[in-house]
Order: sequence, then structure tokens, then C-alpha cells
Amino acid sequence: MREFILSPSLLSSDFGNLRAELTALEDAGLKWVHWDVMDGAFVPNITFGPPIIGRLRKTSKLFFDVHLMIERPERYIREFADAGADLLCIHAESTLHLERTISAIREAGMKTGLALNPATPLAIVDYLLPSLDMVLIMSVNPGFGGQSFIPFCKDKIAALSGMIRARGLETLIQVDGGVTLDNAKELFDLGADVLVSGSAFFGFPPYAERHKAFQDAMRAK
Repeated sequence: MREFILSPSLLSSDFGNLRAELTALEDAGLKWVHWDVMDGAFVPNITFGPPIIGRLRKTSKLFFDVHLMIERPERYIREFADAGADLLCIHAESTLHLERTISAIREAGMKTGLALNPATPLAIVDYLLPSLDMVLIMSVNPGFGGQSFIPFCKDKIAALSGMIRARGLETLIQVDGGVTLDNAKELFDLGADVLVSGSAFFGFPPYAERHKAFQDAMRAK
């Protein structure tokens, strides 16, 4: 069976106690954590940036899955690398020179990710797919937590999975937006490897029990 990775989104965590939240995730057996970085321009909200990530990097062994919802992300690649991001995921819609920016992320020592908004076609990843460690399928429009899953994104996940298999690649598929216990197994079966869950995870403590519930859902018939 393929490995299932749960990457809880800190967007739904207690911002006043991020260090404690990261410790609690580790204690609950999580391996990844998802940082939603927003600039108030590409999306309406503003969250956190390299200084906060860098500060908390020193206290956490989690894999820092950093999702940039910012305009012209190429300006900040070195800052996020220095802050300790393990994977840097940029939006296809946020920069003019995708290949150059993806190459710069890899050269900075991070794994590469490319996010697609719900209405952005898969064709945009065609030539880039061999250079990507992960493709993020946004299943809500980015910028806010707690939104409902957009149904047509299921077809997009399945199509992307077919593209990856056809080329014999090991690119991970991540899904972010409206992921719950009710749809996690279906998304995994469609080809998703990494599921981002915000309010459907952090809203149901204790985290160890919630993590186990997601793992159990993967084993359901």
C-alpha cells in the first residue's frame, strides 16, 4: 500500500501557541506540517513569513511543507531556504517564469512543489513534471480555511495521477482544501499521497486520536 501522509495546516492552529502546537503534532506521531504563507496580495489574508518559520524550525523536527500563496515568490526563495523550509511549493499563477523559479528552489536545497488553483488546467505542469517533487491540487480557492471541497477537483487528481504513472515518476500529489475524514480515503484512492487538513484536524483534539482516525480511514474497505 502507498504511504499516506497527513500534513496538518497551521492556518487552523492556535497562532498564539505555535511552538506548543508543533510539539503536540510531533507527540501525536505526525511527520509533516503545512505552512500557509499569505501576502495579502495573491490572496486576501496575511499570515506568517520566514522569521516565524525560522524561529520555530529550531524547535521542531517536523518536515516543513511550506506553501507560498504570494506574488512573485522568486523574490523570497533564499529567505525560506535559510528559515529551514524542507519543501517550497509555489503557485503556477503567481510567477511569469515557472521553470526558472522551480530550478532556483531546487538549487537552494529544498524540495520543489507546484500548486494549481481549482480552475488552473493540468497542462501547465506538463513539461515541468519531471522537475517537481510534488504537485498541489487546490480543492478550494486559496486564502481562507474551512471551505468546502470543490467536486470537479476529484477528476483533476485522478488525471494527474495518471500522468505521473504514465511517465514512471514518483512525484507526490498533495490535496489542500475541504479535506475531512469523510473524503480522505476517496482522495487517497484517486491518487493523492499528501492530504492537508486544517479545521478538520485542529478542531478535533487530542491530535493523536485525530491522527489515528485519519490513518484508520485509509484502511477502511
